[in-house]
Amino acid sequence: MDTLRTKAKQAIALWFLGFREACCLHRVVLFCLRSKQLSKRTGQSFLFNGFIFLGSIFVFNSVVIPTLEWILPYQCQQFGSQDPCSIGRVEKLYSFLHHGLIQLFYIFWFYPLYVLSLVLSSMWYNDIAKYAYVAMGRDGPVADAHNQKDLSKSQNSAHVDKPAGLGGIMIGIGELVYSILLLTFFFVQISTAGYIPCIGKALNFLFLSWLYAYYSFEYKWNLDELGIDKRLDFFESNWAFFAGFGSPCVLAIFFFSPLVSYGVMAVLFPLFVLTATGSKAEQILDSQRRGERLGRLPIFYIADTLSMRVLSIFMETPPAQKKDKKDT
Repeated sequence: MDTLRTKAKQAIALWFLGFREACCLHRVVLFCLRSKQLSKRTGQSFLFNGFIFLGSIFVFNSVVIPTLEWILPYQCQQFGSQDPCSIGRVEKLYSFLHHGLIQLFYIFWFYPLYVLSLVLSSMWYNDIAKYAYVAMGRDGPVADAHNQKDLSKSQNSAHVDKPAGLGGIMIGIGELVYSILLLTFFFVQISTAGYIPCIGKALNFLFLSWLYAYYSFEYKWNLDELGIDKRLDFFESNWAFFAGFGSPCVLAIFFFSPLVSYGVMAVLFPLFVLTATGSKAEQILDSQRRGERLGRLPIFYIADTLSMRVLSIFMETPPAQKKDKKDT
């Protein structure tokens, strides 16, 4: 009982440590002061995702929809007739036009804007992490003319544990495919967990916290050229810390509609990428460990099992080849 209580206190302490680490937004200011390119990329992300994407949703909900409801009232009582049901055909026509116009807005504006935001944001987030990686640990402003040179040096000097040549490329491609499958299945797991009675919402929040924490640190781990097995081992061994780190991300979007949640997340995510890139999580966690460790929690067990099943299907030797091998 005492051991369980001690581990619970340790988990809570690590959760708050991760939460505090995610809220170290002063790193964003420092990094932006040190790199004009970083300020430019961060500003572009805020402008597009905040002003254009979220602004479009705000204008749509506060201007377009009320205007459509005024021009095309589709509720019987809005016509002022003593017998509103006598105009059922008109009501149906107005309802059809009302919903049809709304769907056209989504098809020709919001969905293309959403796809464009996904593409641009994926490139901007990567650049944001790179420029923060360069600016990290410097005492004064960094001249942007040297940013690309410093970036290449920092990447070349990073520890590489992959074989050179074609073998290293194949391992990198394999890790990328596995990572995509892993996170895809984990996202499906998150969506499924939300339907579990009583605890579904809590599990959904917890899994989303881990997902966004992993996304935030993935850019740093890519720049450090850390292998996927080491990432997962470190992440699952410090599950309480990363649950706390991802919590501010989820709190900001948990109660909004899916489209608004994406827009808010797209605006805030660069901040968490920067705090994760500037975080010295390994040193912080080592300094906090006293006595027994919490132990590794298999967060990605289901996603890992499904990913390996899928990969084994494509990696399995065809029957014809197996027969040829036996004959030889």
